Amino acid sequence: VGDEPALAQFFEKVTAEDRRFRFLSVVRVGQEHIAAMTAIDHEQTENFVAFDPSGETIVGMAMLACDPALETGEVAISVRGDYKNRGIGWELLQHVEAHAKAKGVKILMSIENRANKSAIQIERERGFDASSYDGDMTLVVLQKGLAA
Repeated sequence: VGDEPALAQFFEKVTAEDRRFRFLSVVRVGQEHIAAMTAIDHEQTENFVAFDPSGETIVGMAMLACDPALETGEVAISVRGDYKNRGIGWELLQHVEAHAKAKGVKILMSIENRANKSAIQIERERGFDASSYDGDMTLVVLQKGLAA
């Protein structure tokens, strides 16, 4: 509950397009989304935040959501519009990868809107392979095997 106001403020500063990319349809992040991000189990799901140098303002957020067997994990990342192109998304993805690998996750994946060129480029640079998303040509699945 203590993190909810800071997360709500963070998502107000994420561009509408980036919110659409992050949630694959939702443009406005409501209280139910924020509540779901703060009421997590820390086993299958974990959220990570990046702060500005003052340590007071959230500038980026990454989520790792795993299947019950902890074999596949999905990552989703958002960065405030005024903090984009500073390497925050890259660092968050690297952190999520390390955390997933430490948990024993075998495959890390991301589902992206094909128009989200910057996220796709970062994931490809980090070794993710792209494939079509069955049933929706506007989406692409990016996957990376995590060696033990």
